[in-house]
Amino acid sequence: MNANYPLIILFIAACLDYLIGDPWGWPHPVIIIGRIITLYSQLIFKLSKHHKNNLPALILRLAGILLAIAVVFGSGIISWLIIQALRINFVQFPLLTVILESILLASCFAARSLSNAAQEVLKALERGNLIQACQKLSLFVGRDTENLSIPEIFRAVLETVTENATDGVIAPLFYALVGAMIPGVGSVPLAFAYKAASTLDSMVGYKEAPYKDLGWFSAKLEDVLTWLPCRLNVLTIAFLSGKPLYVWRICQRDAVKDSSPNSGWSECAYAATLGVQVGGINFYKGVMKNKPLLGEPIDPITPETIHQALRLTRYCFLIWLGLFLICYSSTFFG
Repeated sequence: MNANYPLIILFIAACLDYLIGDPWGWPHPVIIIGRIITLYSQLIFKLSKHHKNNLPALILRLAGILLAIAVVFGSGIISWLIIQALRINFVQFPLLTVILESILLASCFAARSLSNAAQEVLKALERGNLIQACQKLSLFVGRDTENLSIPEIFRAVLETVTENATDGVIAPLFYALVGAMIPGVGSVPLAFAYKAASTLDSMVGYKEAPYKDLGWFSAKLEDVLTWLPCRLNVLTIAFLSGKPLYVWRICQRDAVKDSSPNSGWSECAYAATLGVQVGGINFYKGVMKNKPLLGEPIDPITPETIHQALRLTRYCFLIWLGLFLICYSSTFFG
């Protein structure tokens, strides 16, 4: 493989995500991963239902470990095999291989999709259609949205944008960069493996029944895999804020209160940088949950705040990608 390929693939994938994201209706690897998780979960729950006293917690936890290992390693290995098949079958057409690899890698990044989802909600509000805004919001948040006020909708969008900036954009990029540095592996397999772990967490990584035992390992695995890229992203945001010590101090004060070791840090870094406060009371299926307050309420959350958060994510992505391209070029060509 030409030493330039990792750089070209990363660059093209970044451009594809920025320009078109995930076109609606196109097949997406996450859909396949999600179906596998759903089928496995349904099978385990069906077995548990037919068991005399339901399956013991230990059995469910072991089943969860098997699920996570199979899906994460399976996603990485299968994507690696696909890449190898492309390189062998299209050895005379290296450009085609690069394009196909770039498309696969671009599917692991969610920057454009995240931005589009936020824009859909904001556009509905601009038209004065509060009901439609709540409906659009419900497609990508877990909280109840029917009775949210406009400020609460803004907060929900900002929280989702800033939480998913790490596990949907920066962490996949981190593992793509790591994979690009490993001979014989490449960006796609590691990015796919992380995407599988993130999908597992979003589908079964709940602390409530029926997923409490089946999904505990998936939740822990995603926490571990996201920890380092999350901290690096927080540091990057703090640097871009122009007040890094303040942002880090606020994160140390507030982010540790969040039950998640990563989402609280990600949301808090953005909140401190933008001078707003997130967190507070949310409802999930009618049940009230009080999330810790992150940041200082210096300014209200507005559409411009959300746009600034999206720009921050884009800048972080470009900084990481740019630094990698410089380091990789100097290592292999300098």
